Amino acid sequence: MVFEDQRVGVFVDVQNMYYSAKNRYNSKVDFEALLSEAGKGRKLVRAFAYAIESDTPGDESFFELLEEFGYEVKKKELKVYYGGAKKGDWDMGIAIDAMKMASKLDVVCLVTGDGDFTALVEHLKANGVKVEIIAFSESASQKLIKSANEFVDMSDDQRKFLM
Repeated sequence: MVFEDQRVGVFVDVQNMYYSAKNRYNSKVDFEALLSEAGKGRKLVRAFAYAIESDTPGDESFFELLEEFGYEVKKKELKVYYGGAKKGDWDMGIAIDAMKMASKLDVVCLVTGDGDFTALVEHLKANGVKVEIIAFSESASQKLIKSANEFVDMSDDQRKFLM
């Protein structure tokens, strides 16, 4: 159930959404439409987009576009380990920010399909915060989906969420 006076915080796992759209639909996410869906006419307190900098051409213009849409962009450099292994994720950063903001929010909207966030969802709900997950069902953890108060399946409305 949506109420206009609900205070909403949006936390977007950019890499998770990027690769889900690319691998499943060979497309890109419409992050402007995503923010509109997450807000649903409620009071948007803050919207964060957590991204990895990889020195790919177009990264900076993409980050600027996210800011124009209303996101606060948090960037982290891609780590390259000896032997060529690469790692770049924001799981801890997203979880900490969501917990820090929880007392100022009625709803936390997590835009990710990563099952690692299930414990965060349970923690937020135990503290009286409604949790909504927005993700593609085919690439989202079923445990994460079931733990949320509400799940918006981006696969159900690809025209809306994909470019």
